[in-house]
Formats: sequence, structure tokens, C-alpha cells
Amino acid sequence: MTVNVGDQIPSVNFTIMTDEGPKPLGYSELFEGKRVALFAVPGAFTPTCSQQHLPGFVNKAEELTDKGIDTVACMSVNDVFVMDAWGKSQNANEKVLMLADGNGEFTAALGLQLDASGFGMGSRSQRFSLVINDGQVEILNVEDGGEFRVSSCEFMLDQL
Repeated sequence: MTVNVGDQIPSVNFTIMTDEGPKPLGYSELFEGKRVALFAVPGAFTPTCSQQHLPGFVNKAEELTDKGIDTVACMSVNDVFVMDAWGKSQNANEKVLMLADGNGEFTAALGLQLDASGFGMGSRSQRFSLVINDGQVEILNVEDGGEFRVSSCEFMLDQL
């Protein structure tokens, strides 16, 4: 089953990098009482993700906060070390929270998996974006295969 507007976000932990090393980040800490703009990419360091998707949210993070977003977060089915390195390479770490869904548990719970085994990447996340308000899906944008339009920061800003 795929997540829908109005659904509660599943209570699944992410992993983030801290000064002390990897740390789990739970549902309550990330979503309770907050409005979160979360976007997901098939893979860190991949062309569209690195050239358009993440940079769009990094460059416009302040515009999102001006429209009532408390946290801007990027999620991928990658390990926390990859997400941390990618965030640093994109100067994202002060503007976008880099979330590792290393085992794809959050992605699977949303029903938004992508079979990228034909590209040697295994099970990944589809490209999508969400606005989550106090744990509930307020806005949901899922891309058609191979596209990059409705999950962009610009598209989200027009929805807020």
C-alpha cells in the first residue's frame, strides 16, 4: 500500500551523522509538533539527485522556512556515511538534514520502493517529496519513473 495525503507517517528510525558519530533519529524527535519538508532520492551522488534535486532544496531552504517549514530533510536508501559525505559535498548540512534509510524500512513502510537492481543498485526509494505536519502527510508528490518535476523544491514551494 502506498502512503496517501492524510496518513500518519510510520514510526521508523532514520540514522543521522553527529559530531559523536552515527545516531538514530526517531519519529517523535523528527516529526512531532513540526512541519517537515522531506524529499527522497534514489541514490546519493547520482546525477539528477546531485545536480538538481538536493541543490534545489539547499538553495531554497530559507524560502521553505519562510512558508512555515521547521525542518528540510533529504532521505535516501543509503548508509549514514554516504549521506553525510554527500551532504558535505553539496554544502547541505546547515540547511538540509541528511537522513539515512539504510535498510529501506521507511521507504518500504510508505510503499514507495524502487527496484533499481537493473542498475546494480538493489532496492531504493522512488523520487518523491512530502510535507509532514505533526506526523501526518499534508502534501505528497511522487515522480513518474525517470522524471524530475513534482518532487522539486520549486514545485513544493508553489504548493505551500
